[in-house]
Amino acid sequence: MNEPVFLRKSAGLTLDEIAALTGATLGSPAPHARRILNIAPLDRAGPCDLTFLESRNFLSAAGATHAGACLTTAALAKELPEHVAVLTVREPYRAFVVAARELFPHALRPSSLSERGNRTGAHVDPSARMEDGVVVDPGAVIGARAEIGAGSVIGANAVVGEDVRIGRDCSIGAGTTISNSLIGDRVILHPGCKLGQDGFGFVMGGGGHLKIPQVGRVIIQDDVEIGAGTTIDRGAIRDTIVGEGTKIDNLVQVGHNVSIGRHCIVVAQTGISGSSTLEDFVVLGARVGLNNNVTIGEGAQIAAVSVVHGNVPPGARWGGTPAKPVKQWFREMTILAKLARKEGATKPAADE
Repeated sequence: MNEPVFLRKSAGLTLDEIAALTGATLGSPAPHARRILNIAPLDRAGPCDLTFLESRNFLSAAGATHAGACLTTAALAKELPEHVAVLTVREPYRAFVVAARELFPHALRPSSLSERGNRTGAHVDPSARMEDGVVVDPGAVIGARAEIGAGSVIGANAVVGEDVRIGRDCSIGAGTTISNSLIGDRVILHPGCKLGQDGFGFVMGGGGHLKIPQVGRVIIQDDVEIGAGTTIDRGAIRDTIVGEGTKIDNLVQVGHNVSIGRHCIVVAQTGISGSSTLEDFVVLGARVGLNNNVTIGEGAQIAAVSVVHGNVPPGARWGGTPAKPVKQWFREMTILAKLARKEGATKPAADE
């Protein structure tokens, strides 16, 4: 079996081009015309690879690396072998990402599975409107009166419901379903996303549970990226909104009427209950749970595996179950650990 290759070859960058792109300072002995073709970690990098070093935790790997070039800080530059072209910069990893984006621009956005987009095997309703350059993969369904902007890709077996609007240069992953939604430009939905279905709304009673009509929409603003398997429910009585530039990981649940601000980060397996609000630049770690009607203030950060029952002020850092300010949480855990050790020391040994 031939080894599969999934990454297209890069035309590469010279060291001078990397330095100009990242604002790094290139050591004078380095051959400035050396061409870098790939990226790799310190321990796997070869002579045509770019890597980075920003922590002393990786000095052993740095000393043995075979990389062609390395982005690092001035303080760590002396730890690299002489054959490595050293580019010094204040934030090595950020500079590494900037260079990687230039080397592999096609990796920033999923492409068509068929690479043709000739719509063979797809069903496009005659009333749907698509601008030039839209790619529709086999098995996709485009519903009545849907509108899709130029340069967008609709993956295999994706379903775009009636009256849905999708902007330009979007990527809709295979198996994704979209209904009752308006989507901006340059949005990425990875495979298996579900947008616009009914939220979980019932009035409980002894005679059965009364379903609450869900009549709102999902609105996804420009430059949002949503991971595989994530679900975003339509609003019940107001729209569910995901703000510009927000990035949502895989397997996240966003309930009805939720409002997520601009440039938020929501990590995997998080659950956001209905009518909660995330203001701009909020970060939720993995497996965070938010109760109904909670507001997380601008710039606040919630630690992984925390449960939030009340409002969090702007700029705060909270964690724990129930979540509270991080310093208080750490202090309480320290006190509990001390009490447990004290109890263990004073408890009489069990009879044999």
